[in-house]
Amino acid sequence: MLYNIINMNIINSANNQKIKEIAKLQKAGERRARGLFIIDGAREIELAQKAGTEISELFYSPGLVRKETSDFFGLERDKITEVSETVFKKICYKESPDGYLAVAKIGVTKLKQIKLGKNPLIIVLEAVEKPGNLGAILRTAYAAGADAIIINSSQTDIYNPNVIRASEGFVFSKPVAVASVEETVIWLAENKILSYAAATTGKNNYTKEKMDMPLAIVLGSEADGLSEKWLKMANKLIKIPMKKGIDSLNVSVSAAILVYEAIRQREI
Repeated sequence: MLYNIINMNIINSANNQKIKEIAKLQKAGERRARGLFIIDGAREIELAQKAGTEISELFYSPGLVRKETSDFFGLERDKITEVSETVFKKICYKESPDGYLAVAKIGVTKLKQIKLGKNPLIIVLEAVEKPGNLGAILRTAYAAGADAIIINSSQTDIYNPNVIRASEGFVFSKPVAVASVEETVIWLAENKILSYAAATTGKNNYTKEKMDMPLAIVLGSEADGLSEKWLKMANKLIKIPMKKGIDSLNVSVSAAILVYEAIRQREI
């Protein structure tokens, strides 16, 4: 059995100081202050490692494990701690945990680090507030093969546990950069990428627009839409047709509609 590892660290008390410190990482302020975040789930941990995320510690609870890993994700023994189910449930955030939780170091992606394909597709999100929506958009970005996601005026920490959960771990599989609107506009221009911003004031429905070239799809919050900066600086404003009485869609739904129209046009 994998669990018969000599001298493995073991914690059975939920009052252990280390456990208390790990539990605090569910708060954004703690994550920012310490430069650490938690990854709950073996699949998510594997995706994070594949993307180059540095794992600091691993906690596992044998009684909760559904599928054993072959080598504890290749981590050194002194980074692995066995904990009781009670302790694990104090530090995890999934309702049905699989017994693996990692503490990882926060990485920062700069715009200049984004590697673009021949015909790039970028998703730009401004002031998206709900972790579930951000996570769903990240999942869509991966499924559609978008090159990267850029976040402006971030209202949600991409390392929020609910972002990781809603993205099913794919938050680690695509570059996610945080930048100002001005920085984003300059970077897009330098890379000859047009920006199409979704807005109710858009002149044409998205289906009437050419979207098969290097493109950034820009979306704002459901409550306030895009800022005046984006409305003025975007190359074009486009809209998704809606019946009277409805002035917005869920932002993750809007993202999926527009991204997959761009994909459809590229495949014609």
